[in-house]
Amino acid sequence: MKALAARRHHRFAPVVLLLLALLVTGGVYAALAPTPANAETASTEDIETGQKLFQANCATCHGPNAEGTESAPSLVGVGAASVDFQVSTGRMPMQMDGPQALQKPRQFDEEQTAQLAAYVASLGAGPAIPTDEQVDAELGNIANGAAIFRTNCAMCHNAVGAGGALSEGKFAPPLWDTSERNIYQAMLTGPQSMPVFNDATVTPEEKRDVIAFLVDQREGSAGGLSLGSLGPVSEGLWAWIVGMGLLIGAAVWIGAKSS
Repeated sequence: MKALAARRHHRFAPVVLLLLALLVTGGVYAALAPTPANAETASTEDIETGQKLFQANCATCHGPNAEGTESAPSLVGVGAASVDFQVSTGRMPMQMDGPQALQKPRQFDEEQTAQLAAYVASLGAGPAIPTDEQVDAELGNIANGAAIFRTNCAMCHNAVGAGGALSEGKFAPPLWDTSERNIYQAMLTGPQSMPVFNDATVTPEEKRDVIAFLVDQREGSAGGLSLGSLGPVSEGLWAWIVGMGLLIGAAVWIGAKSS
């Protein structure tokens, strides 16, 4: 017992315990950490083709190895979802500098976009492109999605996703024409001024509920004319200009008839 106690209090015991703790922590992280998005399903050929596309179209700003430059951030670890969102919406490559990257016609087709995403995903673990089931609005809860959206998103995108102005020339775009996949990817990656809503903040099921709510808004307003869905601004303008104008016109007409 004395010998065992002596070994336990050996001067190298803390070092051994620290190494064991690091080994266990590393093993747990390797087992639970997300794999590079779409890297498992992407072929070596896709990754190599994606690298060539990246070198020809993206390296000028993001660096030859996507390490980032003074004018553009590093893409190591951003994941396939970020690449798919930015490239499929035409925001990248950027047409010109500005407060934010504007949506425009895409420059790469679906296959090329997937190859670019596969290459960037191979550089480091990051959010994966969501599955069809994850973005299926039919499986979402509209009421819960409305509550989540109005709590987390309405201050920028408007209560029904109509978009809105931000500071310094930036803006939150309308979401009615945004694909279900890109709505999910925007929440997952937080492009530009948008915060990241990772799975710990908004679960995958809740993201799908938000998608269901936004898709439901495309069916039109149950209350009639939406007036742009801008809330009291357009409604007040309508009331003052049209409503008050009609009342004044009616008053003038009645006065003219009675004279």
